[in-house]
Amino acid sequence: MKLLVATGNPGKRREIEALLRGLPVEVLSLVDLPDAPEVEEDGATLEENAAKKAAEMARFAACYAMADDSGLFVDALGGAPGVHSARYADGEPTPDNLCGKLLREMADVPDEERGAHFRCCIALAEPEGRVRLTAAGRCDGRITRRMLGDGGFGYDPVFYYPEAGCTFAEMAPEEKNAVSHRGRALREFRRRFADFVRCPSD
Repeated sequence: MKLLVATGNPGKRREIEALLRGLPVEVLSLVDLPDAPEVEEDGATLEENAAKKAAEMARFAACYAMADDSGLFVDALGGAPGVHSARYADGEPTPDNLCGKLLREMADVPDEERGAHFRCCIALAEPEGRVRLTAAGRCDGRITRRMLGDGGFGYDPVFYYPEAGCTFAEMAPEEKNAVSHRGRALREFRRRFADFVRCPSD
């Protein structure tokens, strides 16, 4: 089965490929489909955005497609940036731009009020566009006062995971995958997808 991962982000593709290894799928990404349309992420929730992207990409590519949407929800900012995490900063959504804006907005927030969590929602759509399964994951931590680490992407340099004693950006990829919101969502997706592959007509 061909499975289009609806992302052009090489880091996310590598994460997903690693966690889906062993399943009977040939993984493609938007890098393999340069003419793919841009999907407007205008949903009110991560779930809506993931389902919309999966459905539109599945119809375009005429194969199964999975899409995810992730967000960082910061307690002190009322849950922001949330569903707008990728569009939070002006300019390109680089770690420097995203983390820089977040750190500036939280400059006066005391340590005990810097709680935050990541959420990831995944949807799988069949070639006709119908969403067949979903999965979600969450990871709790807090926001640091400066960027730490060179790995990961997005907000990883400022997301401190207490159980590891470091930020996501300071963790090896396999360590992060074991505990991250996307890793947890993907493991749930893998479990459900494995059942779906065995009984796709259900």
